[in-house]
Amino acid sequence: MKVRRFQSGDEAALLRVFLTSIRNISACDYTREQIEAWAPEDMDKENWSLRMRALKPFIVEVNNAIVGYADVQTNGYIDHFYVSGHYPRKGVGTLLMRCIHEEATRLELTELTSHVSKTAEPLFVRHGFHVVERGFPVIRGVILENALMRKSLP
Repeated sequence: MKVRRFQSGDEAALLRVFLTSIRNISACDYTREQIEAWAPEDMDKENWSLRMRALKPFIVEVNNAIVGYADVQTNGYIDHFYVSGHYPRKGVGTLLMRCIHEEATRLELTELTSHVSKTAEPLFVRHGFHVVERGFPVIRGVILENALMRKSLP
């Protein structure tokens, strides 16, 4: 596995990771209606591209294929953290978490926070995060469940 930073042109592959992550991995924790609201077929690709360029995520590749990505912002917020639905439970999430922690050290952050899906919550717990509060965001008129998680850093 190789880690690198986002490059222009990665946007479509990141969208595929996002969609397969939700549709394949999170499908065990969310209903079909929730999955469709969260990862609809008609995602606005231009808005997606703008978002990815702003987030500048870390990217994990295997054999030159993108299999996961995650970001950490300068305030310690992890906005996106996704592993391809075709590559679950192979260490990609752990590798991304290590990159986030290294970046947090570089940025001299005192804490990390994220709104985490039910599916990703166990991974975040394994890496020292705890639930601050449960959330029930409404996306496209559908209620989902997530958790605001936090980790204090030394």
